[in-house]
Amino acid sequence: MRRLALGAAAALIASLVAVPQAQAAGPDLAGLVKPKDVKAHLKAFQEIADYNGGSRATGTAGFELSVKYVVSQLKRAGFTPSVQKFDFDFWEERGAPEFAQLAPDARTYAVGTDFNTMAYSGNGEASATAVAVDVPAAGQAGDAGCEASDFAGFTSGSIALIQRGTCDFVVKARNAEAAGASAVVIYNRPDQEGIVAGTLGAPVGIPVVTTPYQLGEDLVEASDGGDLRLRVKAVTYTEKRTASNVIAETKQGRADNVVVVGAHLDSVNEGPGINDNGTGSAAILAIAQKIGQLPKKDVRNKVRFAWWGAEEEGLLGSEHYVAQLSEAEAAKIALNLNFDMLGSINGITGVYDGDDSLGSGTNPPLGSGAIEKAFKNYYAKRKLPTVESPFTGRSDYGPFIAVGIPAGGLFSGAEGIKTAEEARLFGGTAGQPYDPCYHAACDTLKNIDWKLLEKNTDGAAAATQQFAGSTLPVNGEAPRKALRALKPAKPEFRGHHAVR
Repeated sequence: MRRLALGAAAALIASLVAVPQAQAAGPDLAGLVKPKDVKAHLKAFQEIADYNGGSRATGTAGFELSVKYVVSQLKRAGFTPSVQKFDFDFWEERGAPEFAQLAPDARTYAVGTDFNTMAYSGNGEASATAVAVDVPAAGQAGDAGCEASDFAGFTSGSIALIQRGTCDFVVKARNAEAAGASAVVIYNRPDQEGIVAGTLGAPVGIPVVTTPYQLGEDLVEASDGGDLRLRVKAVTYTEKRTASNVIAETKQGRADNVVVVGAHLDSVNEGPGINDNGTGSAAILAIAQKIGQLPKKDVRNKVRFAWWGAEEEGLLGSEHYVAQLSEAEAAKIALNLNFDMLGSINGITGVYDGDDSLGSGTNPPLGSGAIEKAFKNYYAKRKLPTVESPFTGRSDYGPFIAVGIPAGGLFSGAEGIKTAEEARLFGGTAGQPYDPCYHAACDTLKNIDWKLLEKNTDGAAAATQQFAGSTLPVNGEAPRKALRALKPAKPEFRGHHAVR
């Protein structure tokens, strides 16, 4: 009888552990969220941008009205949203930048093709000799400019040529500024296509421009003789402004095991940001509006929806949110799902590489690999392809994994180039960017692959529902109903021996 009892107990445990990992019976959140729901929100974001300078960048009227729209929609769905405000350094480019070679040859470089001004570049211009700083070995990323010692012997007043790699852009720029550089040219890594797409994240006092790898390498080679002179001009403006995050959570579910579902609401100054990241914002808004239709048994954990501000300025909204959490509050967050760019017109279904099989070096927290698997399982069941997307910390999940909170999500591609294998799996054109309108004025409703957006929204909804039901494979937290069922019966005492 003892063997039988143990076997029955094992079977009970196995069944209780297995059930939460499967899709819950009853309504399917992915089925409840319709493409028309997401499209309606995107049309609203587009109209807001159209009437407010063509942008929804943080610190502009377009962003503030996007916040009001999301809050209004959440209230209609029965949520009590809060708006979390924080100060940030607003930056914009107010004139045409210039980049040219003065000697030994005269060449003028084209903005958008050969160079761009990096966000948070200082205002001003410089004409000076160019000096290459700590040049990495051929074909390597290296860590040029990451240490003050890299500028030993640097001639004050020169323009610094620095390759992208290892540390934050602002570290390189500030080290150069401290060494007396009059401007900085940051060129891309050899394994990255095109112009560097990034932000300094905080103001610096000198002009900073970015170029593709090949142009940067050519300039470094030309600087060897000491007679390369460049001209750099940036027309920029910076001031303190206020930004907002919008937060809303389900009334149902455990408050000590919260699933945070986020997307950034802001665009860049250059365009309305309908794919980047209207698509992620619209998708989670549609999911939030329908999650209340799930049975209570399907929402055992609170789901906290978040629309981040100032992502394009350097993940500032999500960083502020995570930084203001107490240790106890952070411990109550089971995981973060992040959805950034879900409808790239030449895109993919990219699942964030939570188990770090691609070796991005971010050392994702324990449980991130399980989130990756959840997305892959969902799409495999539907016989739809996925690829792994590098888990680099470039989006709003970054601050979460930095404090040990597991994270994952979906990404359809930005300025990267589509491979032949990806074109075979997803259609589209190999050798072209996933999103040709990334960070550009043409990121409008015409810049969306609607079928891909639907598939990616389905995956976002499915993962939200799964983890609302159970986070067991991520953080070991079984649903409380299962835990109660596993509670041992009160033993019956006969003398000094307990009998089950």
